[in-house]
Order: sequence, then structure tokens, then C-alpha cells
Amino acid sequence: MDQNNYVKYFENSFKENWELPALTDYVTKASFTYGEVAEQVAKLHLLFSELGIRKDDKIAIVGNNNHIWAITFFAVETYGAVAVPILKDFHSDDIQHIINHSDSVLLFLSDNIWENIDESKLPNIRGIFSMSDFRCLYQGPGETIQKTIKTLDEKFKEKYPNGFHKEDVSYDEKDNEELVMISYTSGTTGFSKGVMISGKNFSANISFALKSDQAKRGFNILSMLPLAHAYGLLGEILAQISAGSHIHFLNRLPSPKILIKAMSDVRPNSIFLVPLVLEKIYKNQILPTINKTSMKVALNIPGLNTKIYSEIRKKLVDTFGGQFKALVLGGAPLNAETAAFMDKIKFPYVCGYGMTECAPLVAFAQLEDYVSGSAGKLLPCLQVKVLSDDPYKIPGELLIKGDCVMMGYYKNPEATAATIDEEGWLHTGDMGIIDDKNNIFIKGRCKNMLLGPSGQNIYPEAIEAKLSNMPFVSECIVTQKDNKLIALVYPDYAAMDESHIEKEQLDVIMEQNRINLNKDLAAYEAITKIIIHNSEFEKTPKKSIKRYLYENLA
Repeated sequence: MDQNNYVKYFENSFKENWELPALTDYVTKASFTYGEVAEQVAKLHLLFSELGIRKDDKIAIVGNNNHIWAITFFAVETYGAVAVPILKDFHSDDIQHIINHSDSVLLFLSDNIWENIDESKLPNIRGIFSMSDFRCLYQGPGETIQKTIKTLDEKFKEKYPNGFHKEDVSYDEKDNEELVMISYTSGTTGFSKGVMISGKNFSANISFALKSDQAKRGFNILSMLPLAHAYGLLGEILAQISAGSHIHFLNRLPSPKILIKAMSDVRPNSIFLVPLVLEKIYKNQILPTINKTSMKVALNIPGLNTKIYSEIRKKLVDTFGGQFKALVLGGAPLNAETAAFMDKIKFPYVCGYGMTECAPLVAFAQLEDYVSGSAGKLLPCLQVKVLSDDPYKIPGELLIKGDCVMMGYYKNPEATAATIDEEGWLHTGDMGIIDDKNNIFIKGRCKNMLLGPSGQNIYPEAIEAKLSNMPFVSECIVTQKDNKLIALVYPDYAAMDESHIEKEQLDVIMEQNRINLNKDLAAYEAITKIIIHNSEFEKTPKKSIKRYLYENLA
């Protein structure tokens, strides 16, 4: 795969797309062209220089998705410093721990997060800045940051007396082998680790993305995913800015009502989602319609069923704005039942596979090449190995090697050695198989796999996907006790209220769900009992259930 210098992607795009719209906040309507973004980046560069920020200094960013988040990130990266994006959903204690662990010297954050931060616990932080207007919220002992900011506009005019123009955009190349970002993942079994991403890692991802159908000059993008997560960062920001797209930040929680209105207004050309969004639409809107008696009869009539499926497909495409080629799903596997229905109505979607440790892409396929049920095709710059006697049929752990693989975990050589072996293979922790065209099929996490009574491999995620689509199930976990499989279910209380279902009826409903579920499972996968869990399961900021908290509750 050809590689450009990571920083030069942004320099070239700012120049080539100078007059085009780049960043817009959907709610406030604040909007910036590529030239205006480049000017804001230059002002931050001047600030960093005045403060004596050096190459490779760490700068933390934590807050809501908006134009300031993006401008700050690009300013850090093109200055030669190291960005430390932090998920805003982390607890304030964890945010402070990450800031200290990463050795960050500056912090940019949203005002609502600032309320819960104790600067006295951040000894290395020289200054803290608001991500609403770049004002200085805090300066360390002996610092003169607030004074520097007051004179910044004047110094900027002195540096660029004739105004800031595209010819002024010039960034020093940082070797692609060097560190450009530390990303703290939200693992489900303990405190997260700092993934060290190099320019080569990002460059390989961007290069691949620019050859896809998902990043093109002039595209409209609706940014909804957390930018501090590698999936949202690459798909909605890095690839799109490199291509010359126009990014609209949703700025709000994507409730169905808000999401539909925003999709209609923006009409995005590329859409990046987690599967849960599509699964909820299928379960809460489509399933109730097609399960009506009259609809079931109609769907059994040849010709009429084709027309009905076509109408459902059109309505669903229109819901997402109608301008995209294929919905991109990542971050988790798509529920098999939802996927089967989407295939039946010929809805355009593709699933990818990645991890923060690969910045993040491992596999992806264009719509015309996508194999249903797969997680996409291995990227050309990567190699894959399956630890299995028959990698085409028997699942084994997936090992990855190539340009996307991280440098290691920051200040954690033990964890690095446990993840990347001496030959350079990254042990993903995911179980899967491949086909002869390098399509990857994920079966589950190694640590979640259970053993059946005769040593059969059981993947609880596959069972949970089926159970989650059953009546009045909001979310669930499958665990094992005394060699028997038991499901913990958090009921869908909102759906129960709508259907006038009383709590006393839950046991009967869940028992029927168990019976129906087992009809679709192998005998060794059968669920012996469903236990009602009365509160939502605790989750990581990535919304993954912390399974380890519930393994002993069965």
C-alpha cells in the first residue's frame, strides 16, 4: 500500500480545498471552510510556540464532538505534538488518571467536564482550555498563559501582516514511524491501556479509506460517533478531512427523532454507525409491522411480498437521508437476525472489523464485494493468521501483522509483550475464521468463549444476539454455571408499558422466549434458565457490557 506522510494529508487538503466548507456544528450552525480551519490551526500553533510546547509533548482532549474538538486535534497533530483524546464518558477520576499517565502538559475540555476536574490532582498540566471558546480555564504556578492569550491575535497579525493564505500552510513532516497519538481504550476487564499510534498506522488507514466509496471530496458527513474512539476518528474526521468532505457535528444525543431530522437535513453521503442503531430500528419499528397477522399473510403472497420489502427498504433508505451508497457498521457485530432481514430487503450495508490497536481498520469491503455475515476483507497492507488446525472451518484466535498495528501500550511493556509477540503478530483476542478471499468471520471474544458438556465451543455473543430480538428483551448476558447455560435479561420496560404487560407476567413471557430460543440452538447451546435482571447492565464508555461483573450472578 502506498503511504504518504500522515501530517501532509492535512496540509495538502487545507490547500486544495481552501474555499470548501469543512466543519459545521449542526445545532449552532457555526461553520468553517478549510481555509478558516487552517487559520485556526495556525493560531493554536502560535499559542503552542509561545508556551514553549515541544515536539512530542502530550496534549489531552476530552469533550463533546464539535468544530473546536476537530481543530484542536489537527493543531496538535500538525504541530508535531502527540494527541491524547479521552472519551468524555469516562469518570472524572479516570480522566485525571489518564491525563497523568499520558504525561500530558496541556488539556482541552468541554465546560461541563471542567466542573468535575480537580486541577490540584494534575501536577504536570501547565494549562487547561475551554472547548467552547479556547479561553484559559486554569494556568499552573508561574505560568502566564492568560496574558499570552490576550496578545495572541496581535502576534498573529505581526506574523502574517498580509493575512493568512493557503501559501502559509506548511507543516514539518513528522516521520511516519513516530508516535502521533495515545488512545486509551475502555476494556471490560480492568483499567484501560494507552494504545500508541504512529503516523504509519494512521497513514495506512487513511490511504485505504481514500480509495473507498466512503470518503470523497464534497461529501456530506454527519458526525455522531465519539471522536475519541478510533472508529469515529478515522471514519468521520481523518479520512473525511483528507478527502475534502464537509463534516456536520450532530452535537446532541442521537435519539430517533433527532437523528431522522438531522439525516433529512444533512443527507450524508457516508454514514458510520454502531450496529445497535440498525438493530433497534429493526426490532422496534420493522418487526412489530411485519408480525401483524395481515402483514404475515401478505408476505406469503408471491409478488406482493417483493413489493412490501421494496417499500420497507425505500423507507429505511430515506430515513438515513437517501444519499449514501452503503451504511457502514462497526464497533460490534451485527445481530444475525437483523442482518438476514436487511439482506432479504436488499438494504445496502457493510460491516467492518477493527480495533484501536490497529488505528482501527483490520477488514472492510465495498458494497459490491461484501459477503453477508462477514466482517469485511482483510486490508491489503495486513497479514492474518488464525490459530486453528483449519482456519477456514474451525475458529481460532485472529493474529494480525502489518502497517496498521500499533507501536505498543504506553509505559506498559508487559501488556505490549502479551499482545504483540516476538514475530510482530498482534493477538486480537477475537475468535474467527477466514475464507479463500480473505473475508473474516468473527465468532466471539476468546475470553468470552464457553465450553459445552463435550468440549464444544460456545460463543455467548451469538446466543445473546438471538435472545435480544425476542419480545420484551432490552439486553442480556449468557453465562455458565455448573456446566449449564443461563441468561440474565434486563427487560424492555418501555415496550411492556406500551403493551400493557404487567411485571407479574414476565416470568411466563421469558420462559416462552427460552423455549423459542432453544429451537434455534444446538442442544449443547440450550439455555436452561432465564433470570430477570432489574437494572441495566453496567457498561464501559464504548457501551460494552462489563461481563465480568455478572459472571457469578447466575
